[in-house]
Parts: sequence; structure tokens; C-alpha cells
Amino acid sequence: MKNAILTISYQLLTMSITQDSRWNLKDTLHPVISQLADVIVSKWQHFLDLSPYQLPEGLGYVEGQLEGENLTIQNYCYQSSQFRKMHLELAKVGTNLDILHCVMFPIPNFPLPMFGCDIVAGKVGISAAIVDLSPTTPDFQLPEIYREKLSLLPSINFSEPRSLPQWGNIFSEFCLFIRPSNEEEEQLFISQVSSFLSIHCQIAISSQKVSDSEKSIYLEGQRNYCTQQQKNDKTRRVLEKAFGVEWAENYFNSVLFDLPLSK
Repeated sequence: MKNAILTISYQLLTMSITQDSRWNLKDTLHPVISQLADVIVSKWQHFLDLSPYQLPEGLGYVEGQLEGENLTIQNYCYQSSQFRKMHLELAKVGTNLDILHCVMFPIPNFPLPMFGCDIVAGKVGISAAIVDLSPTTPDFQLPEIYREKLSLLPSINFSEPRSLPQWGNIFSEFCLFIRPSNEEEEQLFISQVSSFLSIHCQIAISSQKVSDSEKSIYLEGQRNYCTQQQKNDKTRRVLEKAFGVEWAENYFNSVLFDLPLSK
């Protein structure tokens, strides 16, 4: 019954969105990004008790200009019993660049890592695709149950692995960062993302809340993750050029990587 209700709710949400032409961004993006966006929301819908998450006013859908090209950003945000915020961002820069960005922020009472996924696609195809379950513990190690289940996933030798950025010490040993070289690798990447999400959601819904003293550990882990992600200069420069320095700073701090409250 729960899944049936969620399915109806999601269908109604989709119908209401498509009635407004400004919300049709997903249909104009690279097919892999559009497909992956559907996979992510479908997994959330299947496993979690979704409810809307309210973004700051005016930041759900944004349009601007970047070097003469239209820049459009559309955000989908939800929350659940285990996650304070599940954020899916889709963006398009003219006809040259399509972007998917996704992060799941756990409620700090739960001993959970950070799910993150990004794809950047241009005219010549996908230049970068990354997915990870990033640790929130002081020793930067995933809980053993995650290590066990992720280790059971099929090992795939992608032809073009990519190097993590200098600030990428937040990522786990299971982080997958590649440049897909063909359609087969694109679908394999989507399959891995789907598996990461299934593992994460299943563990999350069976997790027990930790004590207040332990909560502070995972709270600090989230803060470290957000702080390191805010060092992504490429994203920051794009937003600053399109919307200005002050707007970009606010978007980073309130939408992309908002730091969890200390209490």
C-alpha cells in the first residue's frame, strides 16, 4: 500500500510539473542524464517515505546567462525519516553542457555515509561521471556493512578512469570516477549508481539512531564533506559568472552543500 501511495504521489507530482513548460528541462538533457535522473528518483520513491523539502524561495528553478548562453537550473528536493535532504539538480548551459548533481544528506542521528553522484555531458559525450558513498566517520572508513555489500558488486574495468580532485579525500575506496567511452559503459555506470542507491537505501531504513555523543561524530563528518565540496572552484566560477559572487555563495551554502545545524 505504501509503495502504491508513493507511486500515485510521484505521478501526480510529475503531471503537475510537466504542465508548466519551464519544468521540462529533464527532457532536453543528454539521454544518459535524463535516464539517470529517473533512476535516482525511482529508487528514492521505492525505498523511502518521501516528502517535499522546501528550498529557499526562488532557488528551485533558476535562469541566467553564461557567456551569451542560457543557463537553466532545476532542483528537485525531498526528505525522509532517515535523510534530512535529498537533492537532485539538473542544469543546462546552452547546447554545450548538461549537468546532473545529486547528494543525499543523512539526518545526523543515523550512522550513514553521504551518497553523491555527478555527470557532466557536452557535445562530444560525457566527460565526467562520478558516484560514491562517502564516509562520515573520523577515520574516513565506511561502516562494515557497506564495505561488505559494495565489495559484492561486479568489478568493472572502465576504459577511462579519472583522477579525483585535490580536495577529494572525502571519497571512499569504492568511489567510481570515469569518462564513459561508449554507450555500454554509460549503461554500466547507471547500473552501478542504481546498485549504490539500493544498498544505501536498504541499509538506511534498517539503521538505528545513535546516541547524542555519537551523533556529533556524524554531524562533523557531514560538515567536513560539505566544506570540502565547497572547494569545487569549477562549479563556483560558473555560478559566479552567470549570477554574481554573492548569489553563487548563497547557492553553495543554502542549496548545494548546506552545512547541517550543530544541534
